[in-house]
Amino acid sequence: MKYFHSRLKSLRKSFLNNSLPSRLRPYILTLWAYRYTPKSTTQETPYGLTYDTEVMIPIEVGEPSIRRTLFDLSLNKESVAVGLDLLNELHNKSKIREAARKLRESRRYNSKVRPRCFHQCDLVWRMRSNARKSDDKFSSNWEGSFRIREVGEGGAYHLEQLSGKIVPRTWNATHLKFYFS
Repeated sequence: MKYFHSRLKSLRKSFLNNSLPSRLRPYILTLWAYRYTPKSTTQETPYGLTYDTEVMIPIEVGEPSIRRTLFDLSLNKESVAVGLDLLNELHNKSKIREAARKLRESRRYNSKVRPRCFHQCDLVWRMRSNARKSDDKFSSNWEGSFRIREVGEGGAYHLEQLSGKIVPRTWNATHLKFYFS
């Protein structure tokens, strides 16, 4: 691990001095872009969430910009101290944004899902598991027919064969489909 950190430090120094081998430069720039661009879930950069500061891009380090020329060290220390005090608030805001995004995604997904609901005495096909499939690629993926003996909770169903023999375990609605005779 020490070797990795020392190698990374030497690469960072050579990157800033423009003495990096040309084959490694695109990888370093890609890594830099990933760490310092805002993510869609939190609207913050990973660097900013960790240290609560903005980072200068490599062009700003080499070329003087307004941001660098107007830099005041005492004002910067004060703003960093205030930023660190507000870091928990920033983390909470990003968590709220992420939870809202997940809720939007789940609502969008669930709007397209058509739930299957079976009732007692319905006839169904059961999905054939890999262990019961024959080696023929044209064999059926469904087997049956079965009757719903009992409706359990959470989409679980107890099945029985049409002859009345009970099927040993429960089956989820995702592994069943209606049998129309």
